[in-house]
Amino acid sequence: MEDLLAVIFDAVAEAFLAIAGEILVSLLARVYKSLFKAILELGQVATAACVALLGFLTGACSVIIFPHPLIRTTKMHGVSLILSPMLAGLVMSQLGRLLRNRGARTIQIESFVYGFAFALAMAVIRFAFVQ
Repeated sequence: MEDLLAVIFDAVAEAFLAIAGEILVSLLARVYKSLFKAILELGQVATAACVALLGFLTGACSVIIFPHPLIRTTKMHGVSLILSPMLAGLVMSQLGRLLRNRGARTIQIESFVYGFAFALAMAVIRFAFVQ
């Protein structure tokens, strides 16, 4: 039971880190619209690749800031590769839905697919380089 709770807490902690990175990228995209507008006009596949690249870069920065696992007791380290991107994608899709309901314009990362791509790239980097 303790291992299951550790896995859940690890996935939630990693998802929280990915969501924080996604929100930061979302805010930067809103501030620097002209820079991100060129990326968004490339098409869906190229946009997904750019979002994943931003996820890789954010993951690398997070490894520098947090070089150790967020939850040390987990024995199933790779589970966060699946669970945290799914959680982050769901949160970003709900954020996009909330913004659309309020009449605000959303950007691609505020959807499940792009949020998932960003968080997956970030999780892969963290999985590979966290000690």
